[in-house]
Amino acid sequence: MHLLYRCYHFVLKSIVRFIGIPEPQLYQGTQGLKDAIADLSLPDDAQVLVVTDKVLNERGIIQPVLTALYAQNLSPVVYDQVQPNPTIKNIEQGYQVYNQHHCVAIVSVGGGSVLDAAKLIGARVVKPKRAVETFSGLFKVLKTLPPNIAIPTTAGTGSETTVAAVFNDEKQGKKLAAADFCLVPQRAVLLSQLTTSLPGGITATTAIDALTHAIEAILSINATKLTNDRALEACSLIFAHLPTAYHNGQDQKAREKLLYASFLAGQAFTRTSVGYIHAISHQLTARYGTPHGLANAVLLLPVLHWYGSRIHRQLAMIARHCSLTSLDYPVEQQAQDLIAHITQLLAQLNIQTQLTEVLSDDIQSLAVMALDEAHPDYPVPHFMALPDCQNILTQIRACSS
Repeated sequence: MHLLYRCYHFVLKSIVRFIGIPEPQLYQGTQGLKDAIADLSLPDDAQVLVVTDKVLNERGIIQPVLTALYAQNLSPVVYDQVQPNPTIKNIEQGYQVYNQHHCVAIVSVGGGSVLDAAKLIGARVVKPKRAVETFSGLFKVLKTLPPNIAIPTTAGTGSETTVAAVFNDEKQGKKLAAADFCLVPQRAVLLSQLTTSLPGGITATTAIDALTHAIEAILSINATKLTNDRALEACSLIFAHLPTAYHNGQDQKAREKLLYASFLAGQAFTRTSVGYIHAISHQLTARYGTPHGLANAVLLLPVLHWYGSRIHRQLAMIARHCSLTSLDYPVEQQAQDLIAHITQLLAQLNIQTQLTEVLSDDIQSLAVMALDEAHPDYPVPHFMALPDCQNILTQIRACSS
């Protein structure tokens, strides 16, 4: 069976290498926002669906985007019902708002959940006879989405540059993911001022989500020079600037660097896919509502420890690139230096090592679902068996006293 998985991974790598994955046009800063809107080339008074969540709307975080749309004679229509883990209902509601107001473009402003929901709303627009759940899997849309701009308010998911859109199927109690080249937003705007109000805890876990994207991209057997270069730069930026952004959220330079790191990590993993950290964390989010970044942060070290010496070469490469070790050390020591640095960083960020919500009775079903997600889609460096996955879930389960 594992041989068949590897054949499938080879096919995926060939598709990426020979067909390529679209990249969004990247804009940065206030002028970049203006340019991105102008490049939509929409007529005056055109209705534009602005997808966001209620908190961002009520706190006025999206106001600079609305102002920029008004300044170019466009009419924004705000849909702010996206949940932290977007549901099929959220996507359907957004699609209905788009139709009711005769919108011609989509601008998404928010974290990964908002950006993913906007992608799927766009998919519904071009596939009006298809139910949202039918987009789950590979290449189920295959049609150009309406003009769109993705504006992240967290530096973590990289959704503004990825082929994926994750959503919750509440009836099945699981997370589903659509992956299609057409889901890559046509334009991405990085506005650091939208991220300065993020609390330290969210700043930390979303950035560790981006770090996880970068590391799993490097671990992937489908990694290339291009994906390694972008993932390594992402790691370096996160290690250098996350502590500053965590302790001083108003530091614009640190915020800019983290946004760009998330963008780079997104470009890397959308070409290589992710691995077991994400496969397990998706189940925790679907079952318990655990924030995605937090789940990844808790799982990062246990999964790296499970791989052990099988990934020393890749971890050593990260340590060398980020100047976290000595070039004179053997590969094994360089890898351990990276593990030690990540351990220290997570402690500095006050990120917990266990989750109280994980129930002992759920461990087997969670492990089964995680491996079902990972196999065959994720080109991991070594295959995990069910007892291994159960053991990792046991490790992160906080026992009640």
